[in-house]
Amino acid sequence: MQKITTWLWFETQAEEAARFYVSVFRNARLGEITYAPAGGEPHVHEGDVLTVGFEIDGKEFFGLNGGAVPEKPNFTVSHLVLCADQTEIDEYWTKLTADGGKEVQCGWVTDKYGYAWQIVPENLLPLMSGSDRERAARVMAAMQQMIKLDIAALEAA
Repeated sequence: MQKITTWLWFETQAEEAARFYVSVFRNARLGEITYAPAGGEPHVHEGDVLTVGFEIDGKEFFGLNGGAVPEKPNFTVSHLVLCADQTEIDEYWTKLTADGGKEVQCGWVTDKYGYAWQIVPENLLPLMSGSDRERAARVMAAMQQMIKLDIAALEAA
């Protein structure tokens, strides 16, 4: 296990969610599934899925069936996905907003489980940084008008 690993809490959908995320991302795989032992937590029964590991681009994640979620996911934590081109942005955008996911603004989406993702081009931060502050302001202004990011429009700004 890597030193820092992201754990996502689900009521009972950890395996479903892990399989969803593995289907969304190109370089992803399902990992180990653990099952609840006898006499465990009251919200799981012996043999129920307890945790599911999965990997996206070499980063480990785990889904935990922890029972009723005490706090719904929100935008205080998000996953940034750097995309090489518009095709990749469009692909991840479509997959993550499917089946109840929501478009937000400025390249943000929430998936059907409520987790936040930023789907952005690899060149966004370079366009918004550096010594040309006027360009950075134009790029920021253009981005703030967008829902899904448009690389050509950001570069034209």
